[in-house]
Amino acid sequence: MYSPEQFPDLLRGVGMTSQRTRDRMVARLAEQGIVDERVLDVMAYEPRHLFLDEALAHRAYEDTALPIGHGQTLSQPWIVARMTELVMQEVPRRVLEVGTGSGYQTLILARLVAELWSLERINDLQRRAAERLHLLQAHNVRLRLADGGHGWPEAAPFDVILLTACANELPEGLLSQLGEGGVMILPLAGAQGAQW
Repeated sequence: MYSPEQFPDLLRGVGMTSQRTRDRMVARLAEQGIVDERVLDVMAYEPRHLFLDEALAHRAYEDTALPIGHGQTLSQPWIVARMTELVMQEVPRRVLEVGTGSGYQTLILARLVAELWSLERINDLQRRAAERLHLLQAHNVRLRLADGGHGWPEAAPFDVILLTACANELPEGLLSQLGEGGVMILPLAGAQGAQW
């Protein structure tokens, strides 16, 4: 589906951001139980290091969450892969992502679904994500600066709504934006820790 030749050297990375480093990350994801080849393929070629400040780019392919500013983080690769794998089980056409953050999860989803809407509440994060997604030609993404709890009612219904941050309770206001048979995917905090 994708090949490294599609990206200029800047996007492919060198050293700790090289294709070899990405391949090691994907091999680790497969060892950790990620089985959807479409997800692994996209994550092998998309430049995660571009979604971090330059000072942290060398750590982009480690199995850890990394800071992106404003008290937010870029989720660890396994979380991105698992959430994307759950989305793809539904064979979605229209997806709403709540929490654009750096835009990395957004990019991975954009490569796999027909139409993607993504909401971010922090202006600086939304602006930087928009720049990165434009650079990487993710043309099927619509971004909005807004409180994710309100969703995107005029674009509804959605096949899948994905919340990228842990919620304390099921966001009832978003449920009405799911189409018939639609699915909401979110990490939900509970007495026993976060659950899917």
